[in-house]
Amino acid sequence: MSELRQNMATKQWVIIATERARRPEEFIDWSQRPVNEALPPYDPHCPFCVGNEEGPEMETLRLPQGSEQWQVRVVKNRFPALSQEGDRLRTFDGVHRSISGVGYHEVVIEAPQHNTTPALISADELSQVLMAFQMRGVVMSLDDRVEHVIYFKNHGVRAGTSLLHPHSQIIALPVVPYDVRARDEEARRYFDDTGSCVYCAMLDDELRDQRRVIVENEDYVAFLPYAALSPFHVWIVPREHHSSFLMVSPISLQRLAGITGDVLRRMYYGLNDPDYNIVIRTAPVKAWYADYLHWYVSLIPRVSQTAGFELGSGMYINTALPEDSAAFLRSLEV
Repeated sequence: MSELRQNMATKQWVIIATERARRPEEFIDWSQRPVNEALPPYDPHCPFCVGNEEGPEMETLRLPQGSEQWQVRVVKNRFPALSQEGDRLRTFDGVHRSISGVGYHEVVIEAPQHNTTPALISADELSQVLMAFQMRGVVMSLDDRVEHVIYFKNHGVRAGTSLLHPHSQIIALPVVPYDVRARDEEARRYFDDTGSCVYCAMLDDELRDQRRVIVENEDYVAFLPYAALSPFHVWIVPREHHSSFLMVSPISLQRLAGITGDVLRRMYYGLNDPDYNIVIRTAPVKAWYADYLHWYVSLIPRVSQTAGFELGSGMYINTALPEDSAAFLRSLEV
């Protein structure tokens, strides 16, 4: 019989469809797709490759700083969703409500090589990407017009990307999105009821159970939540309680790069490099010191599809047991 599980942090219900459950290896997509290692390291038509850089007015950061040979570059998006210029203006007219589209939209070019991916680069290189997130996130957060900053990566067509060169994005918003606000309110309610952080409680539970843990290090634990919304949906949660990703120390950032790369390599080799999204879920700008919030990384492989039921109910059907998915990833030698 199927089972409904609830995520205590988000209050989202998911149907674990045990009667329709597939073995972990059945989610591997063996269809033809470009394999990064088989691509050339340079593409003359790629705007992110070395030598094809835009003018200096587009670049907002490069690492190492001041070096001509860059490892990571951050540039303004050519077609931004939001504009850096202008005031944040609110309009209320009956049921019509709007805010001027001010904010930031930048692209983080993760490596100079065209034919690589975060699963294949070193922890040192990946930590440079995370450092760029932090450095630009701090600058954006100091802008009075900004309420929330989203750090995310789309990998593959099904995840929403169109360029092969490894890159991720940062968007700074003039509002806190409803989904973020709703999650924060659930965390606040749990804290008010128990005096503790719901994410810390979930992490403690996963460490006791161990069945859904994939890998851990001194600072982080990677696991599939008890109520994972989709197959191989992984959370990477810091052991130390902090509300904001921007509070992470350089040493801890290196360890985050190490465990993130480990999980991505398991998916790269074990699931044939699936399309995926990564989101750093962190506190809104004005809630950096909220006791009830706990930042973490969410990694969602696109190995299943959402359809009418999910759109109509807001619930998900997971056709893979989280315990089986974790065991599969844990068993891989990378």
